[in-house]
Amino acid sequence: MSSVRLLLALALTLWVVAFGNDRLSQWVEATELPVLVHATSSEVRDRHGELLRAYTIEDGLWRMAVARDQVDPLFYEMLIAYEDKRFYRHGGVDLLATLRAVAQGLREGRIVSGASTLTMQVARLLEDGTTGQWQGKLRQVRVALALERRMSKDEILALYSLLAPYGGNVEGVRAASLIWLGKEPRRLTPAEAALLVALPQAPESRRPDRHPEAARDARNRVMLRMADAGVIPLTAAHSDALDPSPKGRHPMPQLAPHMADRAVARRDGRHDLTLDAGLQRSLEALARSHAARLDPRLSLAIVLADHQTGEILASVGSPDYASAQNDGFVDMTQAQRSPGSTLKPLVYGLAFDRGLAHPETLILDTPVQFGSYAPQNFDGQYRGELSVRRALQLSLNIPVVRLTEALGPAHLLAALKGAGLKPALQGGAPGLALSLGGVGLTLEEMTQLYAGLAHGGIARPLRWRVEDSGEGALSQVLSAASAWQVQRILADIPPPPTAGTAGQVAWKSGTSYGHRDAWALGWDGRHVAGVWFGRPDGTPVPGAFGAGLAAPVLFEALHRASPRPAPLGPPPPETLITTNAKLPANLQRFGPRADAVALQVTFPPNGATLRANEMGVPVKLRGGTPPFTILANGAVLATGLRRPQILAPLSGPGFTTISVIDSLGQSGRTTIELR
Repeated sequence: MSSVRLLLALALTLWVVAFGNDRLSQWVEATELPVLVHATSSEVRDRHGELLRAYTIEDGLWRMAVARDQVDPLFYEMLIAYEDKRFYRHGGVDLLATLRAVAQGLREGRIVSGASTLTMQVARLLEDGTTGQWQGKLRQVRVALALERRMSKDEILALYSLLAPYGGNVEGVRAASLIWLGKEPRRLTPAEAALLVALPQAPESRRPDRHPEAARDARNRVMLRMADAGVIPLTAAHSDALDPSPKGRHPMPQLAPHMADRAVARRDGRHDLTLDAGLQRSLEALARSHAARLDPRLSLAIVLADHQTGEILASVGSPDYASAQNDGFVDMTQAQRSPGSTLKPLVYGLAFDRGLAHPETLILDTPVQFGSYAPQNFDGQYRGELSVRRALQLSLNIPVVRLTEALGPAHLLAALKGAGLKPALQGGAPGLALSLGGVGLTLEEMTQLYAGLAHGGIARPLRWRVEDSGEGALSQVLSAASAWQVQRILADIPPPPTAGTAGQVAWKSGTSYGHRDAWALGWDGRHVAGVWFGRPDGTPVPGAFGAGLAAPVLFEALHRASPRPAPLGPPPPETLITTNAKLPANLQRFGPRADAVALQVTFPPNGATLRANEMGVPVKLRGGTPPFTILANGAVLATGLRRPQILAPLSGPGFTTISVIDSLGQSGRTTIELR
């Protein structure tokens, strides 16, 4: 009879256990889990994966996305050994640890040790729950059991690594490592790993910036337990315990802040850029050092790229992103400014391509007027007849305007657009001043243009995001021969005295009208760079010249990219390299000869006072080549005139400047007063 009762009791017990297990399973399955996907800081990284800049999420929290292979395995080994040594064997609740904690509590009359597993800690972090009340603990148990059924152990560890609190506005092991240790957690010392294990237990009372001794003591206790558990050698625990704990926060990386802002403005998340963090850091330091010697209202910008691939390797938008004096937050690589004389190489290259000139062609640098436009050289001097090569090297204005007039400003504008640039014109069609910088272009665009000159005349959009296509839209702006001729001319310009790279860098400086912008752009066999100086508000900077202000920075930037410049390429086989005497007759000279008879206005004499006449004012000419164009105060009165005696239809009183231009572009003028 007793055996029957025993069997019945056993059967009843098994039924109760099975029933309870089923009900427990239903209870766990019915659990509504909290949100398992959490926002993480947007990150911008360089071409090698190094962090350039990160952004906080809502409420100013640092929470960095982290993968298992981004954290030293020692951290996870310590974490599990210290917090939950049976993590891989329990189903969310450690019954043995719970029984031990209960027994110790009953024996001591107080809580001696906890029984919270890593999974239960994750459950608390997901709901920001409490542990001091039994209802909160029961909820953690339920969520922990549900998590174990729906997630792998590695996924649970990943949530802990992302959400664990580390004091202040720091969450997750990766943000903690960057802020408290100043490094990525990929490689950690035993002391560093122990600190990252210890801080989440009491994140505020152990904050290294406020309680460094408490953080150090907690870290050392973790190391001693890890030595007892055989995770680390005892010698390492004792030696590393002598290391000081961090006493403050490390700043998050702030490299390439302007370009990082551009990337994050597109979307949140991770962005991989073509920049090189080491080179970016170096050029930012270069910008700061040069800016420190100048008026604090001045800004400067640098762009450096690989002209073989079109990848931007460094981009400095201002010397100091946080500066209010020079509007450091403004990205001056993207600001449209007048490029000054830096467009001249393109004009000459186009003239070579059109058969208008050759580097050895002779061209006049003498006074000239095109309609109402009379260009002047920057120094106000004239050099007579000289080679096109020398005219470009001296950056003379009159020769390049003569070539622009022959090319047509519209063709120059089309070439800029063909190179992928977006020139901004003020007021209608382009004029001859376009070749002297009468257009708005950005530093990044100008660097792109020079990259095309360096790459055999083939332009492509510069790219700064790894995800962008490696090729882009290619455009043959210049022939390879013309691009090489331009390169050879620019390489013979003497570099700044401190550069010491004569003949190894092709470069050109420029200064915009009113000294508002100082430029320098150039390239070696691999890299191209552009430098801009000026005030973001466009205020003139008296005494600012591209050659003196921007050129030294250009050469230093190229040197930092490659201490030994890559050699410039050889001429293409079709390149015509010869002397002026051996050029075809039509290429030996451009425009009028130096000995051509100059155009003069012989009557009325300059400064004369004449009585107004309804018939007009007689104008007499000497020299020049018809047909002639006559203007009054810049307004065209008549064209196609062939006789040296002209009756100008002027009758109103006042001062009038009469200008005459011949077919070769020569001009003469006189100013009279009509009464």
